Amino acid sequence: MNNTISTQSPMNYLVDEEGYYGEFGGAYIPEILHQCVENLRMNYLKVIQSEDFKQEYEQLLRDYVGRPSPLYLAHRLSEKYGCKIYLKREDLNHTGAHKINNSIGQVLLARRMGKRRIIAETGAGQHGVATATVCALMNMECVVFMGKTDVERQHVNVEKMKMLGATVVPVTSGNMTLKDATNEAIRDWCCHPQDTYYVIGSTVGPHPYPDMVARLQSVISEEIKRQLMEHEGRDCPDYLMACVGGGSNAAGTIYHYINDPRVQIVLAEAGGKGVDSGLTAATIALGKMGIIHGARTYVIQNEDGQIEEPYSISAGLDYPGIGPMHANLAQQKRAIVLPVNDDEAVKAAYELTRLEGIIPALESAHALGALPKMHFKPTDVVVLTVSGRGDKDMETCLRFKEQFTR
Repeated sequence: MNNTISTQSPMNYLVDEEGYYGEFGGAYIPEILHQCVENLRMNYLKVIQSEDFKQEYEQLLRDYVGRPSPLYLAHRLSEKYGCKIYLKREDLNHTGAHKINNSIGQVLLARRMGKRRIIAETGAGQHGVATATVCALMNMECVVFMGKTDVERQHVNVEKMKMLGATVVPVTSGNMTLKDATNEAIRDWCCHPQDTYYVIGSTVGPHPYPDMVARLQSVISEEIKRQLMEHEGRDCPDYLMACVGGGSNAAGTIYHYINDPRVQIVLAEAGGKGVDSGLTAATIALGKMGIIHGARTYVIQNEDGQIEEPYSISAGLDYPGIGPMHANLAQQKRAIVLPVNDDEAVKAAYELTRLEGIIPALESAHALGALPKMHFKPTDVVVLTVSGRGDKDMETCLRFKEQFTR
């Protein structure tokens, strides 16, 4: 495969004034939610760019979340793949993933907009835990929608959310995963538009959510620039790698580099049992243009335009759409997109654990599973985001390992 860095003339891959990334994005929403989304669109930039917000947000990221997260040179992993691999350690954040960066920002915004009730969707449970955590901190009511399948495979995170005071609503429609949890959250928002704020956990949904989440997560790439300068005497890597489901950790990782042609972006999506197996969440590989959860993007769908049920061993990547930012990056060939199958991700999780003593979340393991598919030079500097830690996935990893070692 061709891994050369694009030398195209500079383009702007960030959102435009209409809420689109190229052909992707927009706000396709029911009339009842129009005012909610419009209020958000009119206010989000004013609030998050205000000095008052920035001061409170940055103080919480520093003193509560524990940022900056380290940029760690993985010596043994680097030796194996013949380059310099730095791991951006989002797994070391409070609550164990990057999700808290976004939850703190959106709950602060909701409070400034006079909302008292917070709802959220969650797949792997990390966004749910992060949102429940911030709501406990800020004394806000919190309701988290989670597919029944995910409730069962992520029960530790469910108990954490309950302990934090959140109401967890198991969703039994569809295949009872992230898509269905999102559907239910939107239905709830339609019923309570006045007092409720919907904290979307990824770069999906109607504008301004993809842009807002990307901006809140951009603290990741902001830190990478500074930390790389300290480590390498340069502010940009040759490659940035991240897993992508909806796309929030990837958006945060690439935000300050997205228009920089010196940096090759590599996104790893969930191949499941294989792209052609019918059991996959490889949206960019298989998706066709459609509308999902308020945005125009690639969607896994059948010939009649009905959304196909996705599948991945990773609850956080089990989504039939993709954030419009990433859809555009793929269409414009700004990013290399690699499907990584379940077995490849589990193998990569064990590899990082044995080589570096770091147990990654299964989501992050998909980014690690893309490493063998690349061809690096000894001089290449690679930054790969470990978006979460693997505590929540131990039972899944053990079951999967037994299945392949019988």
